Amino acid sequence: MKLEGRRIFRGKTTGEVLFSSEDISFYGGCDPETGEIVEKSHPLEGKSVSGKVLVFPTGKGSTVGSYVLYALSKAGMAPLAIVNEATDPVVAVGCIIGEIPAIDQINIDKLEDGQKVEVDADAGVISILEQ
Repeated sequence: MKLEGRRIFRGKTTGEVLFSSEDISFYGGCDPETGEIVEKSHPLEGKSVSGKVLVFPTGKGSTVGSYVLYALSKAGMAPLAIVNEATDPVVAVGCIIGEIPAIDQINIDKLEDGQKVEVDADAGVISILEQ
């Protein structure tokens, strides 16, 4: 199955989905050194975004979140890609400066935790490889 959306930042990658039905705040909600979600009571609390295709509705919180995404990228702890229903400006800027492939305008309900997907942000397409 292929899902078509809009490119936020270019790139291609394949990886495992880390899914959240709740928005993510990178500033204060994600450790910039480890990629671990530290926001209390968040569904992904204790899990690392590092090396995953991170799927969530949209970002929330401070503009410093853009820098956290950049810091994750520089530390080698960033998500492989970010997929949103609607990418907010903070996440968009973070993906651009951190060079993290990103796509939005995706019906994320078609994706689930643990799926193997191919993200072609150049074309704005996600292909589900394994359920």
